Amino acid sequence: MSENVQRPDRPDHENPWAMQLVVHRVKADPAHHEDVVEAAAQAVVQLLDDERSRTGEWAEQVEHWRAGWIRKVVRRADGARWDAVQSLPGVTVAHGTAQVRAFVPGPLQPLPKDLAKLQVGGTEFPRGGREDAPAAPAAPAVVAPTTPAAPAAFVEVEITPLEEISTGKTAAQAGHAAQLLYEQMGEGERATWRADGFRVRLLPSDEAAWEEPGDAVRVIDAGLTEVDGPTETARAHRHRALGE
Repeated sequence: MSENVQRPDRPDHENPWAMQLVVHRVKADPAHHEDVVEAAAQAVVQLLDDERSRTGEWAEQVEHWRAGWIRKVVRRADGARWDAVQSLPGVTVAHGTAQVRAFVPGPLQPLPKDLAKLQVGGTEFPRGGREDAPAAPAAPAVVAPTTPAAPAAFVEVEITPLEEISTGKTAAQAGHAAQLLYEQMGEGERATWRADGFRVRLLPSDEAAWEEPGDAVRVIDAGLTEVDGPTETARAHRHRALGE
């Protein structure tokens, strides 16, 4: 499931690069769609915010990828194949019923052999009903001893109600939206979101709400898979205090 977001100021590379996202699939007990989507968006931002991506060993690869279209490819892995890719550079997020690993971006071809083995099809997961699933543990706040703890915060992501798209594509679009919002934030906003583990909440699709974008960050998909032509597929809203 290859997803591409065009950036008018950033033409794509001649040899396209992508961030690979792998969803852990357990056939007997599949993750919930909503958990997969939220985990994927969270994994994308955690990788981008990782010190290795900002100034360390991954920085050159991440910056090269960001200079073109922000392609993301969603794959699935069962059992031993999931275990095999954990040694490749990246970040794994466990959220609710889902586990998703985001990998340091690289060329679409050639891929590391353990990633190349993973299928991009079959990335549909059961929707709804996650109220019965155990909640993910709250992420620990990361604050200096002399700094007051930031309030719990999260980012809300909406997916278009005007198209029927798979879990895999939804996960990629949510990742795009979360990334674009992260890139627009000031350091203060990022610190607040970071302190809550870059939590993301998927909003229910609502046609009436979709007609009012407000100040949301908007994702325009290039339309190469599942939707025709450039299509607005996702939005992300700035963090809000949970008020707990």
